[in-house]
Amino acid sequence: MSINRPVATALAAALCLLTAACGSSSSDDKASDETTEAAASKSGYPVTLDNCGHKETFQKAPSRVVVMNGASVAEVSTLLALGLGDKIVANQQGYGMSEVPGRAAAIKQLPTGNIKLNEAYDIPREAMLGLRPDLVLSVTTYGFDQKNGFATRDQLKQVGANSYVSPQGCDDDPSRMTIADSYRLLRDMGNVFNVSDRAAKLIAASEKNIATVSAKVKVEKKPKVMVLFSNMSMGSNDFSSVLANGIVNDILARSGGANAFADTTKATFADLSKEKVAATDVDAVVVISYNDPDPAAYAKKLLKEFPQWPAAKNNTYVTLSDSMYLGPSNDLAVEKVAKMLHPDAL
Repeated sequence: MSINRPVATALAAALCLLTAACGSSSSDDKASDETTEAAASKSGYPVTLDNCGHKETFQKAPSRVVVMNGASVAEVSTLLALGLGDKIVANQQGYGMSEVPGRAAAIKQLPTGNIKLNEAYDIPREAMLGLRPDLVLSVTTYGFDQKNGFATRDQLKQVGANSYVSPQGCDDDPSRMTIADSYRLLRDMGNVFNVSDRAAKLIAASEKNIATVSAKVKVEKKPKVMVLFSNMSMGSNDFSSVLANGIVNDILARSGGANAFADTTKATFADLSKEKVAATDVDAVVVISYNDPDPAAYAKKLLKEFPQWPAAKNNTYVTLSDSMYLGPSNDLAVEKVAKMLHPDAL
């Protein structure tokens, strides 16, 4: 079943903004700007973050949080995982499903602020200021770009609102993203809301789960895995939503696998022809759903289209959603992918 055109277009536009293939670039110097500085008194405040070159100082825990879209659920899922859902006054994120029981429903129940979104499927400046936020979360710096009709970080500061760009969002390029960035997002939000103990427990549990799985699937020859969004077109070729770099590669490595298309580009997404895909040995497929109610149907169709793949001969695929990208649940993706690749080891 295909995603409706507006939703598909929104995701394609938003994800395009996150890729080097769409003109973004990154550097180690800029990445260092995302390091977190936390200075807190016994009460936990003030807390200061150095975020994409902006000093953001929090005198108390935010109580009116706005979560921008950006084709992500990392930010809203992180807040929910930390027990901070009641702080959200408007959320525009949602994948429609989740590996965490109850999370998709919890996200759906959050207030949206009754905002009329702009052409970028996000919150325009005047509507944002009308929400009276004290913290605005954006996936990348694009969410604070005045040229695209958004409130800038300086404009938000003028009305008493802090702002935050998620890890690797300073350069709008998640091609270098790893699971450590998910932990950094948790730590930052833990510090901002004075719940760093909760963040530490979540991180420790995730690290333990991943280490346990990884220890069981250490193999010399790692199966080659194709990772892509279902029913999504983002480029000129038949397969333009194939993930080649970024956090998925970290997840695959810890699951005892490797990305079959990692060498096709340095960008996050590969824009591949049908011939290139057909000529590649694919041992397994991971289909990521973005508001697609039946990603398994897409996976089965894909395997039928390429019967020569080992993945097709063995019917080796798994459908996932939020756990495969930035967010608090990467350990679930590691476990599910590892079970697909190495069923006898787990």
